[in-house]
Amino acid sequence: MITATDLSMHFGGQTLFENAHLQLNASERYGIVGANGAGKSTLLRILSGEQSASGGEVVRAKAARIGVLDQDHFRYDDVPILDVVMMGNAELWEALQEREKLFEDADAFDDDRFVELEDIVARFDGYGLEARAARVLAGLGVPTQVHRQPLSSLSGGFKLRVLMAKVLAGQPDLLFLDEPTNHLDIVAIRWLEEFLDRFTGCAVVVSHDLAFLDAACTHILDVDYQRVTAYKGNYSAFLRLKDSEIERKESEIAKRRKEIDDHKAFIARFQAKATKARQANSRQKRMEKIVIEELPASSRRHPAFRFEARRPSGREVLKVSGVSKAFGDNIVLLDVSFLVERGDKVAVIGPNGIGKSTLLKIALDRVGADEGEVIWGHETDVGYFPQDHMEALGDREQSVSSCMWDACPDEGLGAVIARLASVLFTREDTDKAVENLSGGEGARLLFARLAAAKPTVLVLDEPTNHLDLEGIEALANALAAYDGTLIFVSHDRWFVDRLATRIIAISEDGVEDYRGTYSEFVDRHTTDHLDRDAVVAASRSEQRKRKKKGGRGARSANR
Repeated sequence: MITATDLSMHFGGQTLFENAHLQLNASERYGIVGANGAGKSTLLRILSGEQSASGGEVVRAKAARIGVLDQDHFRYDDVPILDVVMMGNAELWEALQEREKLFEDADAFDDDRFVELEDIVARFDGYGLEARAARVLAGLGVPTQVHRQPLSSLSGGFKLRVLMAKVLAGQPDLLFLDEPTNHLDIVAIRWLEEFLDRFTGCAVVVSHDLAFLDAACTHILDVDYQRVTAYKGNYSAFLRLKDSEIERKESEIAKRRKEIDDHKAFIARFQAKATKARQANSRQKRMEKIVIEELPASSRRHPAFRFEARRPSGREVLKVSGVSKAFGDNIVLLDVSFLVERGDKVAVIGPNGIGKSTLLKIALDRVGADEGEVIWGHETDVGYFPQDHMEALGDREQSVSSCMWDACPDEGLGAVIARLASVLFTREDTDKAVENLSGGEGARLLFARLAAAKPTVLVLDEPTNHLDLEGIEALANALAAYDGTLIFVSHDRWFVDRLATRIIAISEDGVEDYRGTYSEFVDRHTTDHLDRDAVVAASRSEQRKRKKKGGRGARSANR
């Protein structure tokens, strides 16, 4: 469905990739992987036609409908949610709207045009459009009771779910998704995996979610070493194949170098001897024919995150007593109480919509509790990483270096540049405007600012969402070494199990405070909140129970 020939992309003097030849087929799902800044999203935009390459050609199947995940929800703020989703098939939506207008003016009714419109509606099964849109919204966790409300009524994360529903319900032949799992809970991610498994077109996704890449992808496109290399299989298979391939290439290079060294040693030893001069000349010619194709440097780099507390806090860090919170009739937190002590690394877990992020915001006085109180202990300085982390960077028009300097005003420019370099910003990057940063770059900048502030407590809400795999590993290592107190929410099971020394599990039955790792917590319980199969099974079981009881409403998306 897509053929890319001799594709190359350059930005200034930087080569992202060159000489790429790709054949992407129907019923296959391609995951694009690589370090932040390697060109993953750029390749996605080139393949979708949103951006031109520096060289080469991309040919897409004729008449193929293209679906691209739109990130601009502001243009739809006043539009009912269900209508936004139905707009995903623009040709069908416009035909339905025009048909309605024909009915409104009986005197000017155009029979010929009505027949043309009916052909379009029939071709796309337009009479089932609303039902399909509602099913996709439900699958992505957008409650049925809000489908007729304007998009502006939803929180940012749920707005992006609606935009994803829009592109999925549009019945594209070519589907392009950039970081589709960032604002999805585990149940919605599994629904998306199942949707892609049934998808008969060609899907191309950029994602840092290892479990998603393993479950959803049939092929991996690796953007590294200034090349784009296609591998058959999911992400785990790709890692094995790539490691084997790099090992083979490095072994071949080492073999060629040894061959050259052997020739050089023979020539140096015997070229002055008349009896060996002919052999030495022959060796010289053979050596000159040996070509070593050096591997370009890998674009995969690990940021050097480092967090330390400026001083020890008091023993009691955070006391939450009887906190309750409701949004309208929807109770998300009920009588939540716990005490966090110095040095704890606390993972707050629970099913979707239970109020984990709301709890963090209440603790930080960003959302008011309906009941209860929150008390921070002695010498607690809090550093916060919100889900919408770009908002925490302040003035989006300022440069990266200026944004960093605001966090450490007493340091010189050289120290500021060094801090930025440690989280992989080049000297040229420091002049970028914050508003032009990618999600991953913004996350790294915010972590650098938090490191400079040296807080005694770090509160992190889904900190891995925009980091690449190298960044996630580096962040986990840095947080494990952090000498302060950590409170965090994450749906990344590896990350939670790597860090948590304590689990606060929130459920509709109350709060459980477990001291131990996540693996130890799971060993003692029947529900694994971070295992997709387990969560989906529990969610479906709960839905069946609610139907039998008369249909209790879903938790609110308006927060």
